[in-house]
Amino acid sequence: MPRVLHLLVLALAAAIPAQAQEPRLGTIDFPTSAAPAAQAAFVRGVLYLHSFEYASAAAAFQEAQRLEPGFALAYWGEAMTLNHPVWNEQNRAGAQAVLGRLAPTPEARQARATTDRERRFLAAVEQLYGDSGSKPRRDTLYARSMEALAAAYPHDAETQAFYALALLGLSQGNRVVPTYMRAGAISLALMQQYPDHPGAAHYTIHSFDDPDHAIIGLPAARAYSQIAPAAPHAQHMTTHIFLALGMWNEVVSQNVIAAGPNPAAWRPGHYTEWLHYGLLQLGRFADADSLYRRTLGNIGTTPSAGRTSSALMMHAAQVINAEEWSGPLIALRPASVNGSRGARAADAFAIGYAALQRGDQAAAAAEGARLRAIVAETGAPGDETQSGTVHALDIALAAASAFHDGQVETALRLIREAAASEDALAVEFGPPTVVKPTNELLGEMLLAMGRPAEAQEAFTQALAQYPQRLLSLRGLATAARAAGDVEVAVRAEGQLPPGTRQGGE
Repeated sequence: MPRVLHLLVLALAAAIPAQAQEPRLGTIDFPTSAAPAAQAAFVRGVLYLHSFEYASAAAAFQEAQRLEPGFALAYWGEAMTLNHPVWNEQNRAGAQAVLGRLAPTPEARQARATTDRERRFLAAVEQLYGDSGSKPRRDTLYARSMEALAAAYPHDAETQAFYALALLGLSQGNRVVPTYMRAGAISLALMQQYPDHPGAAHYTIHSFDDPDHAIIGLPAARAYSQIAPAAPHAQHMTTHIFLALGMWNEVVSQNVIAAGPNPAAWRPGHYTEWLHYGLLQLGRFADADSLYRRTLGNIGTTPSAGRTSSALMMHAAQVINAEEWSGPLIALRPASVNGSRGARAADAFAIGYAALQRGDQAAAAAEGARLRAIVAETGAPGDETQSGTVHALDIALAAASAFHDGQVETALRLIREAAASEDALAVEFGPPTVVKPTNELLGEMLLAMGRPAEAQEAFTQALAQYPQRLLSLRGLATAARAAGDVEVAVRAEGQLPPGTRQGGE
């Protein structure tokens, strides 16, 4: 080809915009009354919504509104991005403002919806953000509306998926097991019929992400990252099941993907916090330390409460799980004090516990006082689990202090009280806020007292709460050997990651 013609072909090719490739987010069928262009943006928004990629979802719904200003469900979708039911977060005022852009009153908005199904979706969201009292009451009214919608359209995957999510929202951030099982049953049925539906996989995982039920959600965890590879939350979400089953290599690999392609820019956050905990459970303490230092260096001068909380949890986890009782790590913490009560309490416990281990009673007492001040703070409504966690950490530190003072019976009484308090809490998903699980600490105390059979029971209980946790596994192996239970000891030793046995075996 002559050079001039070749250059002309290249120029023409450059002038023709490449066809934008839709992000891979899964597949749904959500028919509406919208014209094709607005419908395409709307479906993209719903796909992002099912994967909790709320900012991207809102942008897609706004694009649908721009293309078709009277399209009622585009405003429904944007309003739904301001409700985060599993996290117990809801921006009611913001959602009301979104709905107000469609029309000023619920009646006027209903008139904009052109089908029965669209009117029912819109009516349900009016319950979610309406004037019917407290958030729990509005969540309940919304769930009832979604139940009626799902019953009216039993073969519609979207009505079923959003009903399952509404059920998860009834727990106000805690785990009410019967309700979670109802949501899980709906989501599992959807997965079987629609294997590429992101909401079906996502809500299945959320329904079963505790140690007792996680095995039910394992197929969803295996599938979800492939269903929605363009959604970082989908990559992370799989690890709710992997962590609950102690599958640490998968916890690490999936959160590496979720955290983004540039590790140098990672900051403290949900994904890096889980990644950090997975590294610790594999015994990769140096890698975990490096990750914590790098993310802390990127936290910024005015970090959000969420970033501060993640940094505090990573710091506490590094101290406790790597057993770094002294050195510069102890003081290497975020300067901000705007973290959650649970994260601040975990950090106070970790620093106080480390001080006890190195014999610094004054520092331990100071952290004990800080922890008691956090206990005295007034918790937000619906904050029972975090309040219970803070209470358990406070008693556990008092128990550790008594033990190091030689008051062993007082220590055992206190740590058993702390364990009872922790056992009574709703099961957490994710790295434990009780950063040194109370049954693990009880086991270590009993081992030090020469009571290995009782210690074995305590470590077994700790592992039922936190499967495959490294320090609890190591403690179980040691206690079982000392108690003469060779079978349990060998099994526990075989489950330890390579290079993490006592003495480096």
